[in-house]
Amino acid sequence: MFSRRAEGLAVLLVHPGGPFFRNKDLGFWTIPKGLPERGETLEAAARREFVEEVGIAPAEQCYSLGSVTQKAGKEVHAWAFEGELPADFVLCAQTFPLEWPPRSGRMQIFPEVDQAKMFLLEEARQKINAAQSAFLDRVEALILAEFKSPKP
Repeated sequence: MFSRRAEGLAVLLVHPGGPFFRNKDLGFWTIPKGLPERGETLEAAARREFVEEVGIAPAEQCYSLGSVTQKAGKEVHAWAFEGELPADFVLCAQTFPLEWPPRSGRMQIFPEVDQAKMFLLEEARQKINAAQSAFLDRVEALILAEFKSPKP
């Protein structure tokens, strides 16, 4: 999700939940993402995952940002749409079970995402997983190409 603001372009990033990411910030934020279900298109999967991780529906008009390959070889496809978090936004992410602490035999429930926030592009470039930074370049190019007049 992106928003044109007087101070510049802002993009939505999410911070992964769970104990492994608790104290990690720069380079650990990501776009909302997940795997497609059987028979689901990549765009439909992206829309579903956005709802599951952020709790709001994406706009009808989405723009393909292509794909990137992350360090471990995972290919990530992205779409962009213009929007803004509602003033009364409360993160509503799905959860996952994890044995924590490791080998303790205790299962705990953690949110898939523990934060969702709009960042101006400069700060987003510091926060995002390095492999996904190309998506920021692509959404910026999209704005320059498709939306010539900035919003106040």
